[in-house]
Amino acid sequence: MDLDLSPKLPKKVSSDNVGGSYHAWCPQELPMLREGNIGAAKLALEKNGLALPRYSDSSKVAYVLQGIGVAGIVLPEQEEKVIEIKKGDAIALPFGVVTWWYNKEDTELVVLFLGETSKAHKAGQFTDFFLTGANGIFTGFSTEFVKRAWDLPDEAVNSLVGQQKGTGIVKLDANFKMPAPKKEHRQGMALNCLEAPLDVDIKNGGRVVVLNTKNLPLVGQVGLGADLVRLDGSAMCSPGFSCDSALQVTYIVRGSGRVQVVGVDGRRVLETTVKAGYLFIVPRFFVVSKIADPDGMEWFSIISTPDPVFTHLAGRTSVWKSLSPEVLTAAFAVAPDVEKLFRSKRTSDAIFFPPN
Repeated sequence: MDLDLSPKLPKKVSSDNVGGSYHAWCPQELPMLREGNIGAAKLALEKNGLALPRYSDSSKVAYVLQGIGVAGIVLPEQEEKVIEIKKGDAIALPFGVVTWWYNKEDTELVVLFLGETSKAHKAGQFTDFFLTGANGIFTGFSTEFVKRAWDLPDEAVNSLVGQQKGTGIVKLDANFKMPAPKKEHRQGMALNCLEAPLDVDIKNGGRVVVLNTKNLPLVGQVGLGADLVRLDGSAMCSPGFSCDSALQVTYIVRGSGRVQVVGVDGRRVLETTVKAGYLFIVPRFFVVSKIADPDGMEWFSIISTPDPVFTHLAGRTSVWKSLSPEVLTAAFAVAPDVEKLFRSKRTSDAIFFPPN
């Protein structure tokens, strides 16, 4: 049975949160999530909104889509790192990390989470475990266990367990003082993809920033690669595929464009227009290409291996350039002059092709 690869928008998970909302892509609507053991979600916080401390059953990469806020990150057996986060920031979140997120500004803070769910309770879905709140771990233990574990009197136990009525997201009083972020805490914890050195920069074509173990060491613990791609207006991204069995999970950050994916037996399995807010997944070894609309297109992707290897089928680095003329002439069943014309094109462009 063929999988539905069409791009999808997320669904709001809970409607009773005050201070923000949580949205997730559902495996029932996007089957490739379950098939590829991938999770995807978005957190949106209003002013003074706090996403309560939690840990997850999945390793993730967070990407700030909008706004300025504060994040608290606690790695196992380490002190809390409190960092300022802003649009373009990428943060690697390995297994065991505890996080909270807070928005102190008028503009909504929106954070995208992409990760793998091979060890999760449900394939294709994140499950968060909250430390506090009406659904926090305190609520599941008996009073006796809480008293013994934390050496507390009854009145303190009752307050800790029952005082916070919120679930997942709450809104704080405007005068409440949260911890101030520290610049030194950002080192090694976050990388701003809009300010980082470019790995690829092609005039009128596009630009790429790749997250790796050198510029964001925690990526190695997460086990995922990631990149931010900005494709200029009407430019094309070369057809290519991951040649090391990696899945490509793509979220459209800005703009719009056309996408085609070709799979087994040379069959086109997806042809559609994608817009900001949509997510789609390219299966292993399938070939994908994109053409931006006149206003351009920007996307953030994770790849299900820390150091992905891609093969491109057009441009200066194309695999065609490595094959001998005789092989190409025979393989395409064309005259030598046609093969020569084919080989003579795209000798300088790599990955991105500006509009003609």
